[in-house]
Amino acid sequence: MPLATLIKPPPVDPSKSPIENVLDLTTLADIGPDIYTNTRSLWHPPGARGIYGGAAIAQSLAAAQKTIPPPSPSNNHAVFLIHSMHCYFVLAGDASIPILYHVERVREGKSFMTRTVQARQRGKCIFTTTASFVREGSGGQKTVDHGWDMPEGVQAELERGAELEDERVKLEKASNGEEESGAFESRRLGIMNTYPLQDTKSPKNSLSASLLMPKPPSSEDSAHPHTKRTRQWFRARGHISPSAGPQAHLSALAYMSDNYFIGTVSRVHNLWRFGRPTNPSPTPTSPPSPAAAHPMAALESVENTAHPTAPSIGMMVSLDHTIYFHRPREIRADEWLFSEMESPWAGDGRGLVLQRIWNRRGVLVASCVQEGLVRLKQGEDGTMVEESGMGRGGSKL
Repeated sequence: MPLATLIKPPPVDPSKSPIENVLDLTTLADIGPDIYTNTRSLWHPPGARGIYGGAAIAQSLAAAQKTIPPPSPSNNHAVFLIHSMHCYFVLAGDASIPILYHVERVREGKSFMTRTVQARQRGKCIFTTTASFVREGSGGQKTVDHGWDMPEGVQAELERGAELEDERVKLEKASNGEEESGAFESRRLGIMNTYPLQDTKSPKNSLSASLLMPKPPSSEDSAHPHTKRTRQWFRARGHISPSAGPQAHLSALAYMSDNYFIGTVSRVHNLWRFGRPTNPSPTPTSPPSPAAAHPMAALESVENTAHPTAPSIGMMVSLDHTIYFHRPREIRADEWLFSEMESPWAGDGRGLVLQRIWNRRGVLVASCVQEGLVRLKQGEDGTMVEESGMGRGGSKL
């Protein structure tokens, strides 16, 4: 029987937060330089094709960070922190066997350092990323500064507290990589509709002449999916240990950034993600019956407001994932972070999603981009015309 880790996992370290234990790496110096492996088994969300994609993103970043020299007299006490990483999901990650992370030190510069990381299983690359690290303070005393403001009212929604979650919400979160009492928690604020607001003070045809402003939270009926925005708060459970430094918070943010990401496309289109009901014309005494092929279908048949004959997702998997860390020092992953996502485009079986992340103080700390495979079921009866034998996944490997 295969083992999920190369070395027997040690007991969970109570001095660390759950997310630190999840993302812990073991150095494999006897195998080769700059090679690491997952210390503990990785989460495989229900109904997904493989491990939660955020785990590969975060552990690859953690592996790259281990090869960055610490401050010392030889480098004038320079501190290098991640500012961007560009990732590609290549194959589904198997939670039943270990992952080996191979780091290549591409560049050692005075202001920037570059690393590439390949995550491998069974000798094949399942995930790859290029990460760039910047020396703190290298921009000089005078800099160009601006940032997108946090939307109004979302702080109050968090402070009022989330509605009591029933079993359906817990199941949906699990399908998107969030374990109950796991590494992180989230509070979804629903879908915000948007509409163009004319700025009469700005010249016609200027960039600011058409701003996207939110309608009331109850409005989800826009005919234009690209004008909708999905929102959530999330944070790592517990407290990340001070000794782990900012690197632990950055890895934790990378882990959580994949939560509900490519699924935004199906949400703004109000598609059936886990299977269309079997009776397309429900009545009050005969509600839509869930498709039985997927464990999340029963949940979706109750929650989804899509018309019973609306299209169904046949395949949805992440293709790539980019994170820009704007303010690494201001990221506290164990404090609430606010995320807003929108999909500016979808077509030809793919969808693009943009994500902005703010801290509780309203500072834009990160921006993310993800493109994913989003294919509808093609058969007249709603069944998927299979290609290459791949099954359905979420924002996972």
